[in-house]
Amino acid sequence: MIIDTIQNAAKYYAVHPRFAKAFDYINRNWADLSTMEIGKYEIDGDSLKAIISNKKGMTTAESISKFECHNKYIDIQLCINGIETMGWKPREKCQAPNGTYNEEKDVLFFSDAPDMFFQLTNGQFAIFFPEDVHAPMIGENEIRKLVIKVKI
Repeated sequence: MIIDTIQNAAKYYAVHPRFAKAFDYINRNWADLSTMEIGKYEIDGDSLKAIISNKKGMTTAESISKFECHNKYIDIQLCINGIETMGWKPREKCQAPNGTYNEEKDVLFFSDAPDMFFQLTNGQFAIFFPEDVHAPMIGENEIRKLVIKVKI
């Protein structure tokens, strides 16, 4: 997992061959992210996809009930506006799968509790790799965010 601000994104271009293109998309659209229509956007076919959402935050219990990780995609989750709390735990420490892996949706849920919680606010992001189980969207107010799905 990586947590940082969008101003430092260039430091992570070498981590994955598609990260430069993903962060370029964010930088090119930065001025419009707060007004872009909610929905899914193709950046580079199946390799890079963007999802803009604007929702009321969930309770911790609601988010943990969908404690998730992915096998095929890395998530770059950027808080555009609001305060978002997220839970995290390394996948290797998770002991209680909640169902089986859904290949179509690229998601596996766990019933474990996060090891830690952290907050993101405007212009901060977290990168979740397949080994990162995460519980996003915890908050009391509206959270506007961008998730970029980066194919491994």
